[in-house]
Amino acid sequence: MEVLSSPSTTKARASRANGRKSDKVGDEEVSMSLLGESERQAAAEGLEPEPEHHDEEKRLKAPMSSKDKAAMALLITLYLIQGIPIGLAFGSIPFLLKSKLSYSQLGVFSLATYPYSLKLFWSPIVDSVFSPTIGRRKSWIVPMQFIIGSLMLWMSSHVQSLIDVPEPDVNQLTTIFTSLVFLAATQDIAVDGWALTLLSKENLSYASTAQTIGLNTGYFLSFTVFLAFNSADFANKYFRSVPSEIPLLSLGAYLQFWGFACYAVTLGLLIFKKEDPVAADDPDLNLKKVYEIMWNICKLKHVQSICIIHLVAKIGFQANDAVTSLKLVEKGLSKEDLALAVLIDFPAQIIGGWYAASWSRGSRPLRPWLWAFWVRLGFAAGAMALVYLFPSIKPVPSSYFWGIVAFTVLGSFSSTVQFVGVSAFHTQISDPLIGGTYMTVGDIAG
Repeated sequence: MEVLSSPSTTKARASRANGRKSDKVGDEEVSMSLLGESERQAAAEGLEPEPEHHDEEKRLKAPMSSKDKAAMALLITLYLIQGIPIGLAFGSIPFLLKSKLSYSQLGVFSLATYPYSLKLFWSPIVDSVFSPTIGRRKSWIVPMQFIIGSLMLWMSSHVQSLIDVPEPDVNQLTTIFTSLVFLAATQDIAVDGWALTLLSKENLSYASTAQTIGLNTGYFLSFTVFLAFNSADFANKYFRSVPSEIPLLSLGAYLQFWGFACYAVTLGLLIFKKEDPVAADDPDLNLKKVYEIMWNICKLKHVQSICIIHLVAKIGFQANDAVTSLKLVEKGLSKEDLALAVLIDFPAQIIGGWYAASWSRGSRPLRPWLWAFWVRLGFAAGAMALVYLFPSIKPVPSSYFWGIVAFTVLGSFSSTVQFVGVSAFHTQISDPLIGGTYMTVGDIAG
């Protein structure tokens, strides 16, 4: 039988409880009074909780663990595999075709790059459909890389003949490279999602560094390095004593090498890397549910705000990124000098990616993005003066050339800092369960 306490009984109990509490406090005060001044101060300091930010600072200053280093190496390798076809489709192939195709035909070929921009539409499929035996992310990475390798091996025997003809079949080339970019974009979704669980929480900002290093290296190899070694003039100038019309590296040989490299990386990933099993308490997210979550993410006011910010923020330096190099070549800068500036710029991007990740650790990952924004805007304004002051004398003075190099390197460095900073922010707010979709939304927004 439940007994209800009367108000007087309740007050009495409260009074006794307060009395016991007062006695306890009094005993503590008496104990403290028996200590010396320095002892009381030390005891009082020991009762104060350690600030939370102190623990965070210690975690951020701790060196990267061997597990995180291995995860970084794996992510860089996977992003490198992705960068190879991207560099071909976005850079080398249009360059090789531009003398044989009209602008409208080159516009048709540019459709091959679209899957990378539209990958948000099938990212929920990558997050929700997988084999628990193989792993949530390996279920997509392994087959995508195997198909990429197979397609590259097939292309190594056929693509050169399609390009060398007087009138290349632009529709066939577009279909081939659209398929290749689609496979690379799908692999990117899975790798982005896996990065959220491969790295520890305090080192998540280095996921964007791995992407910067791997993707830029792959792009650099497939564009700048490949075009250099595919040029007979380059080989005759730097490597041959007897001139020849045959390049050091053909497109077929390059594709064949990376086709087998894809096989090797995929086989090693399948055998040696075990993915963490799906937790038993993870919610069962079907395809429809993930699409609903994606739609709800896109409707969030904060997500819409950051999309608008990124859209507006790029206006200030978009012309500099797209037009400055073209205007310099138009005014008389040789393509070899411009290529040298790009070659010097590549290490700066790698170094910038690493430092930006360390700056983006902690609770304010967007702070480096804000700093780099103003720096990048300043270099965009300076680039206008650089084009305006282009010297009329030939050859271009070395002082002016090194000015171009400085603007290229520092502008690219600030761009890399922005990319890594905003990507680090995306890793902090993304749900690893549907990390591919979250990170893809962030990539599209940024």
